[in-house]
Amino acid sequence: MNKPLRHEPAPLAATSSATMANAIRILAMDAIEKAKSGHPGMPMGMADVATVLFTKFLKIDPSRPDWPDRDRFVLSAGHGSMLQYALHHLLGYADMPMSELQRFRQLGAKTAGHPEYGHALGIETTTGPLGQGIATAVGMALAERMMQARFGSRLVDHHTYVIAGDGCLMEGISHEAIDLAGHLRLSRLVVLWDDNRISIDGSTALSTSTDQIARFRASGWHVQAIDGHDMAAIEAALGAAKRSRKPSFIACRTIIGKGAPNKQGSEVTHGAPLGVDEIAAARAELGWSADPFEMPENVLAAWREAGTRNVGTRLAWEDRLAKSPRRKRFAAAMSGELSKGFSIDMTAFKNGLVNTRPKVATRKASEMTLEVINRSIPIMAGGSADLTHSNLTITKDQRSVEAGDFRGTYIRHGIREHGMAAAMNGLALHGGFIPYGGTFLVFSDYMRGAMRLSALMEQRVIYVLTHDSIGLGEDGPTHQPVEHLAMLRATPNLLVFRPCDALETAEAWEIALQNPKSPSVLCLSRQNLPLLRTDARINRTARGAYLLIEPARPRDLTLLATGSEVEIAVEAARRLGEIGKSVAVVSMPSWELFGRQDDAYRARVLGTAPRIGIEAAARLGWDRWIGANGSFIGMDGFGASAPAADLYRHFGITVEAVVAKARQLIA
Repeated sequence: MNKPLRHEPAPLAATSSATMANAIRILAMDAIEKAKSGHPGMPMGMADVATVLFTKFLKIDPSRPDWPDRDRFVLSAGHGSMLQYALHHLLGYADMPMSELQRFRQLGAKTAGHPEYGHALGIETTTGPLGQGIATAVGMALAERMMQARFGSRLVDHHTYVIAGDGCLMEGISHEAIDLAGHLRLSRLVVLWDDNRISIDGSTALSTSTDQIARFRASGWHVQAIDGHDMAAIEAALGAAKRSRKPSFIACRTIIGKGAPNKQGSEVTHGAPLGVDEIAAARAELGWSADPFEMPENVLAAWREAGTRNVGTRLAWEDRLAKSPRRKRFAAAMSGELSKGFSIDMTAFKNGLVNTRPKVATRKASEMTLEVINRSIPIMAGGSADLTHSNLTITKDQRSVEAGDFRGTYIRHGIREHGMAAAMNGLALHGGFIPYGGTFLVFSDYMRGAMRLSALMEQRVIYVLTHDSIGLGEDGPTHQPVEHLAMLRATPNLLVFRPCDALETAEAWEIALQNPKSPSVLCLSRQNLPLLRTDARINRTARGAYLLIEPARPRDLTLLATGSEVEIAVEAARRLGEIGKSVAVVSMPSWELFGRQDDAYRARVLGTAPRIGIEAAARLGWDRWIGANGSFIGMDGFGASAPAADLYRHFGITVEAVVAKARQLIA
């Protein structure tokens, strides 16, 4: 008996890499046209580079986007986000169906205007502010080297790839980033530059003539220049980059908006939809007949096959991990969990502070606390922007991270505050470390862009910012922060601490480490401060503000203060008590945490009596706490150069000034 004939589907026609790249171009221009908003030029110009990278080099598995040993891809030129969304749809990420591309830039869509960490699978970092991506990628590449030094190449062996544009390389942070990467010889970092020579205003020749090849070479990078539309050249360059023992920079000469016959090569493709007529012309130019948001079966199949290319590699890695004696330690590091002994060690340390009552600067108290933390938590990664012995951020057992030796836990960021903050974001995003870094509080101005992204991405990055007021003294107004606390406190999801003594400093560190979804800023004094508390059983800083002194009688006055000015408030309360006044003192180490408390707690702490706020900083924000009839003692302008005690007297931030103001309020 003859067997029945089997009717199998005809095999799909082989799909060329050029056609696969055109799929990116089509999806990008169609989604941007539907949204009536977006940037088609870069996705269309870099489609060829991205196709080679994602189909032949990038080690990812869309079915396991959190695979620890995946390559990291950073779209530093985040305005070209449709490049990444198109790739994710084509590769088969579960959360990127065609319907998400159709919702590009709409409220609630995973396809935000710029890539946002946590909004869609496979987005390694939020980009958009130009230069942040490349600088964050340096931290990721550094984390890979440091993790490999701890766990070996069988568990940690991946690259970080960046697509950057002209704007990324013009931003000053890019210099900080490429300098550090070259110095540390971060050989697993590859930057692909979209060298289209077009900016929003027109030709980049309007504003720059920098030889980027020479610039990167001078910073210690392996450099190449290629035709960004020659796929063989792209493949060869990426292969050479992987073999290099230096970080690698590939200048990809491209045509912005390639495929749009009447607009390509022009700034008009940068940040606006191509328009219906030009899209029709592009379809004809590219030989693309499918309707918008319909992908030919053979093209999608080719991309989906590319998406499964590393499944076997990932499974083999999981097998190695399961058999590794380092498995538990690796998993613990990647989870970011605090060690079991941390709480016990911190309790003993805080009790010791209460017993010994040290009078030290809170920067010194931070160093003392870090000695405990760094012994207890092996995944701490510290550093400073060339102010190690001013910030007091290094502890006795730490060794420096060096080119060729990444076993250390202390990073010498150099005088690169902005780059340091972005690199810490990269370390946190990569996983395996809890980063902290130090500089002066006034230089938070330099770090602002990256600090904001720490908060936006909900990353546990800890900023140790010392010399927090006019109390730093003779260095003068250029180094004395005045408006900086207000700026930091205005930033959503940023915990700002200004502790008044060694105990509050230890408590602030404890809170910062126990909050995995928030960055923290520790604003620390240069001058010595007495220990004001007598009991460490409860972390009172965790409530944001608390009654340090609660009078037995109903209050006549409440003094609110932070940091070094709490000492002033305590003494003023004592003197007012001598003349029969009932005065409460509230320490307010963290406004953000106090703002989260229930109404009843806040009302009990603030009371109903008149209030005076005391802080050697700008008044902005204080009226929320002191009320309409309250008074403020602090700064109303910039500081000056003089010894700290003279400055406090000159600016009227003294016990005498508080007493005089109190007499006016409660005469």
